[in-house]
Amino acid sequence: MARVFSDTHMLELEALHAISRLLSATSLQRETLREILRVLEDRLNLTRGTVTLLTMDDAELVVEAVGEADVTPEQMAATYREGEGILGHVLATGRSEVVPIVSREPRFQDRIHRRKGKGEFSFICVPILLGSEVLGTLSCDLMFNAKFDLGNAERFLGIVASMIAGDVQNRRVLRLQREALESENRRLKEALICDYHPEHIIGNAREMKEVYRKIKQVASSDTTVLIRGESGTGKELVASALHYSGARSDGPLVKVNCAALSENLLESELFGHEKGAFTGAYQSRKGRIEEAEGGTLFLDEIGEFSPLTQVKLLRVIQEREFESVGSSRTKRANVRILCATNRDLEAAVVDGSFRRDFYYRINVFPIFLPPLRIRKSDILLLANHFVRKYGERLGKPIHRISTPAINMLLSYHWPGNVRELENCLEHAALVCNGEVIHGHDLPPTLQMPEVSERLVQTSNLKQRVAILEKEIIIDALKRTNGKVVDVAQELGITDRMVRYKINNLGIDVKAITRNP
Repeated sequence: MARVFSDTHMLELEALHAISRLLSATSLQRETLREILRVLEDRLNLTRGTVTLLTMDDAELVVEAVGEADVTPEQMAATYREGEGILGHVLATGRSEVVPIVSREPRFQDRIHRRKGKGEFSFICVPILLGSEVLGTLSCDLMFNAKFDLGNAERFLGIVASMIAGDVQNRRVLRLQREALESENRRLKEALICDYHPEHIIGNAREMKEVYRKIKQVASSDTTVLIRGESGTGKELVASALHYSGARSDGPLVKVNCAALSENLLESELFGHEKGAFTGAYQSRKGRIEEAEGGTLFLDEIGEFSPLTQVKLLRVIQEREFESVGSSRTKRANVRILCATNRDLEAAVVDGSFRRDFYYRINVFPIFLPPLRIRKSDILLLANHFVRKYGERLGKPIHRISTPAINMLLSYHWPGNVRELENCLEHAALVCNGEVIHGHDLPPTLQMPEVSERLVQTSNLKQRVAILEKEIIIDALKRTNGKVVDVAQELGITDRMVRYKINNLGIDVKAITRNP
């Protein structure tokens, strides 16, 4: 060992060459530092090498790498504050410390390597400096020998420390740049979400992105919008998004379901009436158009309007004028009108039940909402949202939907669209007895695929029980990643019983737990 610093500097040069090659590689910082410490030990017999670095808040030194493999996690968790022990003194002064005999140094803390009973050692600690800033420390042990030139070892470790300092700084700069890019990426994504993904509307399918684009295009204007789509697709949500994203968001959003009212009631509901205008009109009443003053009037199911009501509403849209029922006084209407329908208006125009001029006036900017059956990729997204919603509302800790239940949701054709999906998940959340929604929790209308279909095909009680047992065990295996002991604990049976059922039911555990 005496040859380390009494021979020529060839060994030191070889060590520096090996260290420079390590620093030029693209390994993780801890791995690189660990390899550097191993070079110092293998080539120069510098043992118990340790690199500590300052935390991001500069509060204390933490262990970043050690050369030994037998250091415990508790020892790796050791920290040094400024002034604590030799490492803390080097941190405070920015100058190297050389301890010829460790056992005679009262300041020596020995928190990391626990040297007691390992003989006499010398200890060298040098600062990892970037200019005058201390980034950390590099320290090593040498077997005590009065003939060793510890000053030469200190100078050599100082060179290594300066090489490490450059690498640490480069990594910090790269990390800060990466964090800045990630922050900007998050900001841009959030901006895109705000621009293209209105609140309360869920869906990432291509067809829904087109809806978001159209909402963004027309939200800030007063243009009349016709929202089209099957019942249950979320037309009212789009109307709300248009209102609250536009210049009239501070005004009222008044919604009228035209299909729920007769022609006479609808006219009074929209335009209001004067006292005595008809039997039962005991006092004057504002219509929904006046209630929406300065805001938005949403007319749902506009395809149910009679031709007479269409004429009166056409005047409101074109001239922004109207009269209340029983009044001859003209009123101004400062409202934006949004319409929605699930009817085929083009066919209604052809058969004469819908006025052509009124159709063209409301069809200025159509937005088509796709049915759920053509946006299958959104079904699981929506289902998870509704599970969380109704789980919280019912006070149940429901965390997920089982794979068989997901397959049932994806196999169904959803004639009632998103509204039907929400109702199904509310039903499932209500009857669910655990943390997972299973196929048998879903409503009868969905009980066709997989487990339910096989249940229908057999009237044998034993076979039905086996089918349900298989579904429950498969789901538990997926949740526990195939750990039979955990499955047994979850299901309240012995692990021997679980193994027996796996074999008896023909369950392929490897296929279930195989990573995608």
